[in-house]
Amino acid sequence: RDAENNIVGVVGVAQDVTEAAKHDRAVAAMANELRLLVDTANAPIFGIDVHGNVNEWNDKTAEITGFSGDEAFNQPLVETFIVPKLRPSVQEVLDNA
Repeated sequence: RDAENNIVGVVGVAQDVTEAAKHDRAVAAMANELRLLVDTANAPIFGIDVHGNVNEWNDKTAEITGFSGDEAFNQPLVETFIVPKLRPSVQEVLDNA
């Protein structure tokens, strides 16, 4: 601004993000492909978090168990989906994993 407070210039900063945007799109595409692979695998794939709660449940697991992913998510795997007789041994395997 000049002495009368009129704008006399502008300062700008720019950055070319073309490569970063390409990288982000490639990562997103790969994530989508992996998600599709897991969801449509011809084998049951499930996962649990550090607390033993279900955080992954593919279509084949749903087909075999009769529980949808929405029903399984955040449920304790051992207590909810393992028959009582096998719970101690399955829990031991998970504890030692």
